[in-house]
Amino acid sequence: MATLPKIIKTQATVQQTMSVEIVDEYGDQQTKEIACEHPLTVYLNWVEVVTLMTLGERPSALVLGYLKNQGFINDLSAIESVMIDWQTNAAVVITKENTENLAQQLEKKTVTSGCGQGTMYGNVMKKLEGITLPQPQIKQSMLYGLLEALTHHNETYKAAGAVHGCAVCKGTEILSFVEDVGRHNAVDTLAGEMWLQQQTGDDKIFYTTGRLTSEMVIKVAQMGIPVLLSRSGATQMGYDLAKKLGITMIARAKGLRFQIYNGSNNIELDVKGNAIERNQD
Repeated sequence: MATLPKIIKTQATVQQTMSVEIVDEYGDQQTKEIACEHPLTVYLNWVEVVTLMTLGERPSALVLGYLKNQGFINDLSAIESVMIDWQTNAAVVITKENTENLAQQLEKKTVTSGCGQGTMYGNVMKKLEGITLPQPQIKQSMLYGLLEALTHHNETYKAAGAVHGCAVCKGTEILSFVEDVGRHNAVDTLAGEMWLQQQTGDDKIFYTTGRLTSEMVIKVAQMGIPVLLSRSGATQMGYDLAKKLGITMIARAKGLRFQIYNGSNNIELDVKGNAIERNQD
C-alpha cells in the first residue's frame, strides 16, 4: 500500500454554476444556470506545466490524474503534497521523483481535439507499447441497465449544460461520476481517484458523454480499463487506437441504441433492442 500524499486546500470549493438573466426569441426574460469555468495552473516541483480550465469539482484528483496520464509522475508514494489554492488559481504538486527533464518533456507535446484544453505528450504512446487489456464479456441487457443508471447523473449538465460527464462503472454500478467543462478533465479526475484509491481497471467500464477521440482511448488504456462507452461518436484515430490496444469501443449509446465499433465478439446480444421498442409502442 503506497503512502498517500498530503492534500492541502486553502479554499475547499469553487462555484459550479451561476444564475444569469437571458432573453429568449420572444423577448421574454428568463433566469438560467450556466456552468462556471475556473483556470487552475498546475505546477510540478514549482515548474509550471499547464493551465487547466475546469469546474473545479475534484481538483486534487484532476491534477494528479493529469500529471500521471501525461507521464510526468508515476510513483504515488513519492508525492509529498498536493496544494490547491483557489485564491491564486494554482495547484502545486511536490514529489521526490526526478523531474529534471520536465522542460524537455513539455516540449514534446501534441495538441489534440479535446475541447477547452487537450494535450498528449510524446512519451505517452511509447509507454503503451505492448499493453494487454482483458477482454470481458458484456451482456446487452447489462449495458441497457448501465445506460439507465447513468440517466440519473449529469446534474450540472441538466442544470446548466456546457459540460461533459464521465464515469467509472462496474456492471450496472456507477462507482464514480464527475462532470467538467472538458471530457479530458473529467477522465483525468477519475484516473487520479483510481490512482489514489489504488484501484485496477480490468473489471471496469468507462463512460463518457464526449467523443471517442485518440486522447480518450489513450487515457482509458492508461487506466487499464478495457471497455469504453460513449453517448457520442468516434473519430478515426480513436477507432484505430481502440483496435490496436484491444479496447471494446461502444458509441452512440443512449436508451436502447448503441453502435459497437470494436470488440463485437465481446458483446452478447441477449436482448433485441428493436423488439423492446415495438413492445413499448
